[in-house]
Amino acid sequence: MYAKTHSASVLGIGAFPIEIEVTVETGLPAFQIVGLPDNSVRESRERVVAALHHSGYDWEPRRITVNLAPADVRKEGSAFDLPIAVGILQAMMLIHAQDLEDTAFMGELAFDGVVRTAHGILPVAMMLKKRGVRRLIVPQKNVDEGAIVAGVDVFGVSSLEDALQLVSGTSQRKPHTLDIEAVFAAASAKHLIDLHDVKGQLGVKRALEVAAAGGHNVIMVGPPGAGKTMLAKRLATILPPLSLPEALETTTIHSVAGLLPPGQPLVTQRPFRAPHHTISDAALVGGGVGVVRAGEITLAHHGVLFLDEVPEFQRNVLEVLRQPLEEHRIRISRTRMTVEYPANFMLVSSMNPCPCGYFGSNRRECRCSPLDVQKYMAKISGPMLDRIDIHVDVPAVDVSDLVQVESGETSETIRSRVIAARQIQNLRFAEHPHLYKNADMSTKDLAMFSVPTAPALKVLSTAMTRLHLSARAYDRIIKVSRTIADLAASDEITEVHIHEAIQYRNLDRPYWNA
Repeated sequence: MYAKTHSASVLGIGAFPIEIEVTVETGLPAFQIVGLPDNSVRESRERVVAALHHSGYDWEPRRITVNLAPADVRKEGSAFDLPIAVGILQAMMLIHAQDLEDTAFMGELAFDGVVRTAHGILPVAMMLKKRGVRRLIVPQKNVDEGAIVAGVDVFGVSSLEDALQLVSGTSQRKPHTLDIEAVFAAASAKHLIDLHDVKGQLGVKRALEVAAAGGHNVIMVGPPGAGKTMLAKRLATILPPLSLPEALETTTIHSVAGLLPPGQPLVTQRPFRAPHHTISDAALVGGGVGVVRAGEITLAHHGVLFLDEVPEFQRNVLEVLRQPLEEHRIRISRTRMTVEYPANFMLVSSMNPCPCGYFGSNRRECRCSPLDVQKYMAKISGPMLDRIDIHVDVPAVDVSDLVQVESGETSETIRSRVIAARQIQNLRFAEHPHLYKNADMSTKDLAMFSVPTAPALKVLSTAMTRLHLSARAYDRIIKVSRTIADLAASDEITEVHIHEAIQYRNLDRPYWNA
C-alpha cells in the first residue's frame, strides 16, 4: 500500500518542496526513514508512532518505509512529523483522505498527538504560493505567520486529530485570514529608550545622525564611561521604520532561525544584534556542520550589528566581515551545498583608545606603554578600518553636561530628519532597485549620483594627500558627504559637506599613531 503527502524544507532563507512517500507492506515489523534525514528526522519514528497510538490508531505489525524526496538533499528538523503521520494512516487505509496533491503539512508531533510549532513557516508559504499549492496545514501557533502570504489557504491545527478532520473533509473550517497592513501598523511600537537619555556628546549624536541617514558604518573611540554603548543602543531609535517589504524579509530570516516572539507574526522594528566578543567566525557570518545556519550578520539584516569593545574580538572573526561589508551578502559553501544569506546591516563598533582606556585623557593618567597602545590598536586591521565610513571620538562627559536637565534633541526629532534624508535617497534611486541608501553606492553609482562641485573636489584632493587616504576612503568620503548634503536638502555636494565628511574619516589621531 502506497501514499504520498507534501511538505517543505528550508534552505538559507528560502524553501523547497518535499514529497513524503510512504509504503506499508507485510513482513518483519520495521519503521525506516530514507532520503538523507538527519537525527531529528530519524527520531520522527518514535514521535509519530506514539502520537498515532495515543490518537486511537492501532495496526498489526507492518513494515513501514518513508522516503523524503528529493533524496540527494539533506533534511533536518521535526516539522515532517505531521505529514509522515498522515501518510502512514492513508497508506494503511485507516483514514479516507481527500485529494492531498494540493495540500502541504508542517508540524512536530508530541507523544499525545499535540502539534507543536515549526520554524520557517513564512518562507514555506511563499514558496508554495509560487508553485500554485492551494492549502497549507500548520501548527495553530504558526497560523498567523503563514497567513501573511495571500493566495494560500492556511489552516492552524492544535492536534493530529484536528489535521485528520481537515484532510477527511469532516471539518468545515475556513482558512485563517490576516490583514497584514493592520498587523504591521499595530505592531509598530515605540522604542523604550531615547537618544535624549544621553547627556552631552552632541558631536557624536550628529555623527550617528549622519550614519543613520545614509546607512554608514561607525566606529566610536573613547574612554570607559563616555557613553559609547548607550549611544550605540539608541542608534536604532533614529533609524527610519521598516517598510513592509523589509519587514517581510526580516521576518523570513527570524522565522527560519526560530526567533519570532510568540504571538508576533511580523517583525516591525529594525534588528539590533550585539554578540559577545567570544563569538566564533561561523556564529558571526553563518555556517555549521551539515546544515548551514544564518549568522549574526544575517540576523542584523536591515538593522544594526553592534560590536562592543571590538579589539577583544578574535582577529579572524573580524576579518570575515570584510566581504559582507562590501557586498551586503554572505555566501557559505559546504561539501553538499552552497547557501547565500543577505547581510545588509549597519556595523557599529566601539573601543577604548588603549588597554587601560585613558590614552590621551586629560583627566586620568594612562598606564599603558606606547608598545601596549600599538598592539591594542593593531588588533583592528587597516583594511577593516578602511571599510568603516565614520570614525568618531567619544570624549569623557563633562560634569556640566551631567547636571543639565535638558540633554539635547529626542530620538523622534532626529529621526524625522533621517526619514526626510532617506526619502530623498528613495527618489534618487527609484529606477535602481539594488540601491536602498547612500552607503550601498558603488564607484559607478557615485559617478552617476554624487559628483562634488569643483571646489569640493579640490578640498578632497588636498585631504587625500595630507592624510594618506586610500581609494576606498575616497569613495566613502563622497558617500558620507552625499548623506550630509541630503540632511541639508542640498542637491550639490559642497566644500562644507566634504569638510564634515573628512572630519569623520581622519585616522591621524594619536591612538592610531602611538
